[in-house]
Amino acid sequence: MNNLQVVVDAGHGGTDSGAVSSSGTKEKDLTLKIAQYMTEQFRNRGVPVTLIRNTDETISPTDRVNRILNAYGNNPNVVVISNHINAAGSGIQGAEGAEVIYALRNNSNLANNILTALGNAGQKVRKTYQRRLPSDTSKDYYFIHRNTGTTEPVIVEYGFIDNPTDLARIQNNYKKYVDAVVDAVIETKLGNQIPSVPSGNTYIVKSGDSLWSIAKKYNITVNELKTLNGLTSNTLQIGQALIVPGPSSSPASSGNTYTVKAGDRIFMGNNE
Repeated sequence: MNNLQVVVDAGHGGTDSGAVSSSGTKEKDLTLKIAQYMTEQFRNRGVPVTLIRNTDETISPTDRVNRILNAYGNNPNVVVISNHINAAGSGIQGAEGAEVIYALRNNSNLANNILTALGNAGQKVRKTYQRRLPSDTSKDYYFIHRNTGTTEPVIVEYGFIDNPTDLARIQNNYKKYVDAVVDAVIETKLGNQIPSVPSGNTYIVKSGDSLWSIAKKYNITVNELKTLNGLTSNTLQIGQALIVPGPSSSPASSGNTYTVKAGDRIFMGNNE
């Protein structure tokens, strides 16, 4: 099994709309569409993936960071992709193109490969860069970089929402751009390896699920389920994809896919 695990973040949400275009398009809505499609694509390629928000909900910076670190633990095999749409602001006309911002603790390889892939997919590109906190230049400016432990987070800005041409390009091509980002992440982190999870052998967490109930369904222990998915936390997120055993050990009545839902708990039972 490969070690790559991905956390997908849809920037902003709820009372935080993010940037808004002159036509009323809100960043939070576009990033959610992007993040949902991205999660599907990683899942389809057998990469363990967790979506931070799947609805238009308000998430505080602290809660967002906690959800990131609870997904697969605090380790450098976890790639965090925070999806955003840029805004140049008043007084700046015509800014367009994608940018990728990476953490001070990481090298530029992943960010550069993502930006190159977006360019190859047809989006105009600007730059990759790091940004430091003015009050303490040893720290990252953005909390998604600064507070996410040893994970590898990148902020992907797909273009400028206040440039109508750039916004239309994103709206018409976001699936193509997401495919490019997914390819770039897999190729950068796995090289020529093919993710070892067979298609269909995933379970999407739904409301009411627990590690214990999922493990029981597939005739394995909770610890085996956690090891299979590289889980260091007992927290499940609705929409989280879990790797589960193949047909030989899965129940005949359910497919080989399980999805975590709202209200899921981690009741360990006697298997912990």
